[in-house]
Amino acid sequence: MLNLPNTLTLIRILTVPIFLECLAYHLYWEALVVFAIGGITDFFDGLTARWLNQQTALGAYLDPVADKLLVISSFIMLGLIDGIPMWLTVVVVVRDVLIVVGYGAIYLLVEERMAVRPSWIGKWSTTFQLLTLALALVTLHDANLLPGFVLTLFIALSASATVASGLQYLYRGLILLQNRARSITPPS
Repeated sequence: MLNLPNTLTLIRILTVPIFLECLAYHLYWEALVVFAIGGITDFFDGLTARWLNQQTALGAYLDPVADKLLVISSFIMLGLIDGIPMWLTVVVVVRDVLIVVGYGAIYLLVEERMAVRPSWIGKWSTTFQLLTLALALVTLHDANLLPGFVLTLFIALSASATVASGLQYLYRGLILLQNRARSITPPS
């Protein structure tokens, strides 16, 4: 069902190619504006879904896909153009791939469906990632707008929170699989 929250999510998805095009042509300020529009739609799609009571199954799947498209494509592109260190891109992408693969494995192996809810550290990780991307765009536009240590600090915070949340999600998945194995193993 296409409602206001889902429309906002679709707008976020449509910002991704525009954002990447801006980066490809070194239009960093414009890329930051498009990135901000994507972030604003992320905030308002969830808010309007709750406020208008318009939460849908489509939105529940589309929202995280839109988030990952924007974040992952941003990290890859900024890593490729040296806006952020490539090692940070690898950390973020590997974590997200492991989460998706892990969720897929759990989906196939466990009869009960696991609720997809981000943890607090996962939310902080995403926040630091988004702020790091925005600060990288500001720095690419004009390196004199920020003290040099600010981007470095957010790169460290983003990397730390990303690794911590990845480990937390791994732990959650292993506990779920362990509990599942115990429930199907006959007592000896």
